[in-house]
Amino acid sequence: MTLASPKFRRPRKPYRPRKTAPCYLLSCACSLLGNSVAGVILPLVLLATTGDALAAGTLALICAVPQFVIGLIGGALTDRFNRRNVSIVSDILSAASVALLPVVDMVWGLSFGWFVALGLLGAIGDIPGMTARDSLVPAVCERDGRSLQKFMGLTQSLDSLVVIVGPALAAFLMGAAGSVNALWFTAAMSLSAALITLTLPRSLGAVCGAAAYAANPAATRIGTAGTQPRRSLLPGAWNALRDGVRVLFASDTLLRSSMLISFGVVMVMGSFQGLVLPVHFTAANSPELLGYVLSAMSAGMLASSLGYAALAHKLRRRTWYILSLTGMALGILGLGLLPSLPLLIASALMLGLSAGPISALLGFFIFDRIPAENRGSALGTQNSLTLAAAPVAVFATSLVVEGAGVSVAALALAGCWMLITVWALNTHSLKYLDDKESHPDPIPFVPNAERV
Repeated sequence: MTLASPKFRRPRKPYRPRKTAPCYLLSCACSLLGNSVAGVILPLVLLATTGDALAAGTLALICAVPQFVIGLIGGALTDRFNRRNVSIVSDILSAASVALLPVVDMVWGLSFGWFVALGLLGAIGDIPGMTARDSLVPAVCERDGRSLQKFMGLTQSLDSLVVIVGPALAAFLMGAAGSVNALWFTAAMSLSAALITLTLPRSLGAVCGAAAYAANPAATRIGTAGTQPRRSLLPGAWNALRDGVRVLFASDTLLRSSMLISFGVVMVMGSFQGLVLPVHFTAANSPELLGYVLSAMSAGMLASSLGYAALAHKLRRRTWYILSLTGMALGILGLGLLPSLPLLIASALMLGLSAGPISALLGFFIFDRIPAENRGSALGTQNSLTLAAAPVAVFATSLVVEGAGVSVAALALAGCWMLITVWALNTHSLKYLDDKESHPDPIPFVPNAERV
């Protein structure tokens, strides 16, 4: 009788966590592609339905206050519940709100009131989802061992690539299926984003971070500590606003200046893209040309974002900053003159080529300097203020369009951006972007005693 020789066992390979960045970026791409298509189609549908440029501004203003509150609630949600789950639920709600637009058009016919109602429903999905998805960025970088600064350049490149396709795809869909029916595509993209986010590890969205969640899931289920009591959402939204304002505007001068520039970009570019250019091309009986101008802008952003992602450390941050702001000023001035189509496309391309680096830089400053435990409230406050500022700017622009014409409104927006550029180049907090001593770490935020 012989003993069987023991089987040779190969040593197990060391466990390597699955990379989360590809799925995260794909989810963002699907959501952004749907929003990019809808951003071109919805203003044109609204103008075709009402025939009034002021209606677009009025709709934006009516939705501003509810959007602001929803954004704050979204910030409170992302600091209390798993951020991955909040993103999934928000994308599903967003898909439902967009899908209802063609349904309502078939059954009752779209009207201004329906745009208001469905716009508010869409905000319930879009805004918390935006905050939750943004809050996941540092966790994705930490889990995959990526540089946050380079990852911001990569995400900006992907955004630009998707936005190139979006306006051109919107023009194709409007020609093939009609403006309203093309919105089915947006709904499908939002649903796809939710399904892809579902494949991400749940621990990635834990408020205390992946490591803390893996060590003690029960303690991290409701927030930063298992002893923290649950509150109703409205007091939580108020606390999120208070905490977010302190973090964004009181604790760090660099963060405050970055936020102010971001608001300026959103207000000026939102007015161009959401009102001035749609009115200009609608008046010229060529609404489909809007998609090509926006695609040229996105192509420029893609090229500059890829260049920044690859060469971010080759130039000083201040150099990137100056080049970007100067080029944006030239591009916006070209758009403000509303020249012929080739010059409009050239100006949009110049704007995009210049906007990529500063978008990545501002995003890096914001994510890098916001404390992890306050990320949801700070980003929720940022999104709320941004979504409130943009409609106010669009409404003010619509008043100028109605009173003085679209050309005057375009020049006024260009003048506003020139003032922002002069301030941004001369403000002290943004003069020494490469000097650590000039920008020490932000003052740590300590919650009030009654909320501990």
